[in-house]
Amino acid sequence: MAYDEIFQTIEMLQNEHLDVRAVNMGIDLFDCSDRSIDRACSLVREKVLRLASPLVSACETISRRYGIPIVNKRVSVSPIADVMAGHGVEELIRVARTMDEAAREAGIDIIGGYTALAQKGMTVSDRALIESLPEVLATTSGVCASVNAASTKAGINVEALLLMGRIWLEAASRTADADGFGCCKLSVFANIPEDNPFMAGSYKGTGEPETVINIGVSGPGVVKRAIEKLRERTPDCTLGDIAEQIKSTAFRVTRCGELIGREVAKALGAEFGIVDLSLAPTPAVGDSVGEIFEAMGIPKVGGPGTTAALAMLNDAVKKGGAFASSSVGGLSGAFIPVAEDSALAKAVENGYLTLEKLEAMTSVCSVGLDMIVLPGDTSAETLTAIAMDELAIGVINRKTTSVRMIPVPGKKAGDRAVFGGLFGESPILAVQDHTSDAFVRMGGRIPAPLTSLNN
Repeated sequence: MAYDEIFQTIEMLQNEHLDVRAVNMGIDLFDCSDRSIDRACSLVREKVLRLASPLVSACETISRRYGIPIVNKRVSVSPIADVMAGHGVEELIRVARTMDEAAREAGIDIIGGYTALAQKGMTVSDRALIESLPEVLATTSGVCASVNAASTKAGINVEALLLMGRIWLEAASRTADADGFGCCKLSVFANIPEDNPFMAGSYKGTGEPETVINIGVSGPGVVKRAIEKLRERTPDCTLGDIAEQIKSTAFRVTRCGELIGREVAKALGAEFGIVDLSLAPTPAVGDSVGEIFEAMGIPKVGGPGTTAALAMLNDAVKKGGAFASSSVGGLSGAFIPVAEDSALAKAVENGYLTLEKLEAMTSVCSVGLDMIVLPGDTSAETLTAIAMDELAIGVINRKTTSVRMIPVPGKKAGDRAVFGGLFGESPILAVQDHTSDAFVRMGGRIPAPLTSLNN
């Protein structure tokens, strides 16, 4: 790395919110499967504690060594609906609580993998896990859950999404005193990746190593400042120049992430997996994807040009990361989680960013309708229809999309929901309710598109 790049990286660390957002250890749990739920929970607890307990101290040591902050230490496990096949709702709730207790004891911030892969149909275990979600999300503090309900190869499992419509409302109701916070820990996907380190959609895929370290590197503030400096230095710069600046910034960010990931993996005797260089914002001012759009020249985020700006940002980030490392994976791009991004939440408040505009933007970003806050009386069918729309974008375009939406009990459009911490806060979006009930209730499965026949 040249001297100027070293100095630029130091400045990114000191002044521009560059950090390793998450070090995620993937742990295979299939050897913990047992017909006795007591023995299964004991095996899960023992394995998570044994492998994850050294993670926190290793991260702290390496963070001090390189001066790079590591914000979250996380664990993802094999999809629990598959690991615990044959068990019912009550047994699966016990497994979730065991995961939660083991994570807390190991000092882990969040544990993911309470997951069902139901893109083509639901097994008995898949259905039981989905039915257990309201209780699990309400009574555990660190467990994150995900359901893959669609894929380009399988189409969209509308039956699973119909069930999820009711689950979203029940999970919100169970955590009504916290504005439906339980739903913040639940994502529903199309084309879910096996190596994503970001929650709530992280799980350890069945094709992954026994124990693997995946890294989530962020830094919207770094990209924003790089664009601002370019425009100050070169007032007549073009959009192509801005794309190049984003690309070179993503290159440096990815290099930092891979360095940390390989060091942590080496210290723990695990395999290094991938760097996910997604621009994941926080509610802090200066750490926002929305502010990147403003730096590009779009003062009203959500106005015309926003989707094009997001497409350019997402593409440039991927290009920079791919040039920096052969181990880029996960989601890698730009996230637009409304409640977690102060500028996006402000755009909703000012009326520039609507549900419909957000959906259009998700066609070119890394995830989907993320941390969107909806009226508490939104019907289960409408929640299902919103999810169907979003997952259809992923299925048809052969990309990952997801929904993380929170219907807030007792609140209506224009009211405010507050979750705190990294989950942030947001005004509640307006929704066209009960407009698609007959369509949704037909159920079944929307078949896979023709593009799935690519063998």
